[in-house]
Amino acid sequence: MIRLATSSALGLLLLAASGAAGLAQTAPVAVSQRLPEGVDANAAQYCAGIANAANDARYTRQMAALVAMEKEIDDRIAKLEAKRAEYQTWLQRRENFLKKADEALVAMVSQMRPDAAAAQLTAMSEDAAAAILTRLSPRTASAILNEMDPSRAALLATTIAGMSRRNPSEGKPG
Repeated sequence: MIRLATSSALGLLLLAASGAAGLAQTAPVAVSQRLPEGVDANAAQYCAGIANAANDARYTRQMAALVAMEKEIDDRIAKLEAKRAEYQTWLQRRENFLKKADEALVAMVSQMRPDAAAAQLTAMSEDAAAAILTRLSPRTASAILNEMDPSRAALLATTIAGMSRRNPSEGKPG
């Protein structure tokens, strides 16, 4: 019977020391307070002597795993915050782009002859001209683009199609 108790204690200790318990086991390994006498006394004393060290090693391993998980979570949070900031920047640029096309200016351009409107939009900045064109009816905007220099019309069409993807700090496409 003493041999069975010693074998159980030794088995539990070896299981804990081998790491098979992992993070799921948090309770310390119980070692009998009464040590047997005889042949198994040395093994029981050894088990009792290293029980605290085994618990400390398991605790250290678990803490290292938790620290690694916490670092991974912090990295993921940082990536999500970066994406959120990128989205906010994009949204702000989009709102600013649409505000450039003032309603009164759009109404004036829509009443102009296509050749005169094309001359005016050619003289404007790329973003302002593209914003105005997006506010016009498709028929009016196409008539104006038809009267423009083809390279300028292509540049404005590219701006309209991809303005949300272009970074303001980049050079103008061409």
